[in-house]
Amino acid sequence: MGIAQRARSVRASRHSASIRTFAPAATIKCDGPSIFRSQVARDTACLLDVNPAVVSWHCMPVSLDCGNVAHVPDFGIVNYDGGRMLIDSPDRALPIDANGIAAAAETAGSHYRRLLADEVYEGTRLQNAKDLLRYGGAVLALGDRLRMLAVLEEHGNLTIAECLTVFVETKPVAGLAQMILRGFVEVDLDTELLGPETMVRRIRT
Repeated sequence: MGIAQRARSVRASRHSASIRTFAPAATIKCDGPSIFRSQVARDTACLLDVNPAVVSWHCMPVSLDCGNVAHVPDFGIVNYDGGRMLIDSPDRALPIDANGIAAAAETAGSHYRRLLADEVYEGTRLQNAKDLLRYGGAVLALGDRLRMLAVLEEHGNLTIAECLTVFVETKPVAGLAQMILRGFVEVDLDTELLGPETMVRRIRT
């Protein structure tokens, strides 16, 4: 594939994504500009932000040479074990079959896969992630963070309702959402929608 043709293909892919905006606006682990090709891609990124195995992710990370076409995956991911992966969202129309893209990714030093729709939309994790990311731009006061960690240290696991009473400087729901998103505490995102009785646990590093 010629250099000029590749450049045009990459520019077209990135331009088509950059002119669109999708909710929620906040991101936590995104390294670089957050530009999404579709709402499905944005939904996929929400799950990356609440995946404890993911250190960081970036949008449209690399152009893969797939013979006569270039393919720019939706996301590049860096995991805590140092592994790197390129992924496409379930709605992505691929220029060639996924095995061919995976082979090109291997040549570039990465693994590749196209997610299934069930991996994004099955269960409550996505809705819980989007609910938390609504508060992704909030500022968590240091005093509230220290108070919350101290209370959990003293009393062990608490319900969300109990945790909300601890916040003084930050709006309670925003403060707790920040502590979950930033990895200070954890909740079960998969069993049911977050509620007053959902248990909150301190994460020990």
